[in-house]
Amino acid sequence: MQLQHFLDHVNAGRVIEGGSAEHRFMHGAAQDALRVVAELNGAYRTPDEVLALLARLTGREVAESVTVFPPFYCEFGKNLDLGEGVFVNMGCRFQDTGGISIGEGTLIGHGTTLTTLNHSADPDRRADMVPARVTIGRKVWLGAGVTVVPGVTIGDGAIVGAGAVVTKDVPANAVVAGVPARIIRMTGFDATRPG
Repeated sequence: MQLQHFLDHVNAGRVIEGGSAEHRFMHGAAQDALRVVAELNGAYRTPDEVLALLARLTGREVAESVTVFPPFYCEFGKNLDLGEGVFVNMGCRFQDTGGISIGEGTLIGHGTTLTTLNHSADPDRRADMVPARVTIGRKVWLGAGVTVVPGVTIGDGAIVGAGAVVTKDVPANAVVAGVPARIIRMTGFDATRPG
């Protein structure tokens, strides 16, 4: 199986059946990603070295303005898109098999977890996985220890409070917090304006 075939499959939201060709491909790709992540996290890396390793992990160039502080964990890598000026703090975990897009200027706090796969609720099909993209807009701030579940979109300029579990879409410029996250207020800022 080729990478593009797998990406087409998961980006269309089609089930990854346990034991299928897609499932086997995913596990093989995970081994590649884990090797890169081990290299990233195994010793001090300069910012340039981090960017080079992220490019290997994602399979494409990563903007020089992106900053990732290791340790950083990612089990696939090839379905991760980091916009200009994204900052990812230490200890973050990105399960990007189902797709993660992070918009420019977004800040991701310590220990944040982004997930993109759900398992089947049927115990006899529990090995099946349903991919659902996580989309984080421009100039978003996720506080420390945030968890975002599969299929969630967080709008431009939103703020997610530390420790929140985001289970539903977050509107642009909203401030959300709690478990599950709920709207606390609106920021009043316009994240769509340049600068």
